[in-house]
Amino acid sequence: MNILFFLTPKSEVAYIEDSFSLRQILEKMEIHRYSAIPILSNNGEYVGTITEGDILWYCKKNSMSALKTAETIFLSDIPKKFEYASVSINSNMEDLIARAMAQNFVPVVDDQNKFIGIVTRKDIIGYCYKKLKTMQSD
Repeated sequence: MNILFFLTPKSEVAYIEDSFSLRQILEKMEIHRYSAIPILSNNGEYVGTITEGDILWYCKKNSMSALKTAETIFLSDIPKKFEYASVSINSNMEDLIARAMAQNFVPVVDDQNKFIGIVTRKDIIGYCYKKLKTMQSD
């Protein structure tokens, strides 16, 4: 089995750039209904993931109450509680599954660390469920 079998390509994934303001991040996450979103550098490298929790705790800690303030806060100002580890396109399935057990999606990068897409935990579980159902019906 190959990681590409599960890949949702970059063209179908919402992501943010590491230069985005908090307001831009919130708007992107709201539009796409994401609770976590990949962060890319301006040259397409995967640099991390930001979650709703990271944003919530930042806002609470800094007593932020106005959305207008979010235009002056940038991604680099917001600490991340958990680092979403990526896998290489050449990684084995064991690495992918181990990462998916700890995070709801796994970013996939090429040999130059360029973001090429994600594999969701939901897709892996769905595949396993179908296999199990097939084995039970045989």
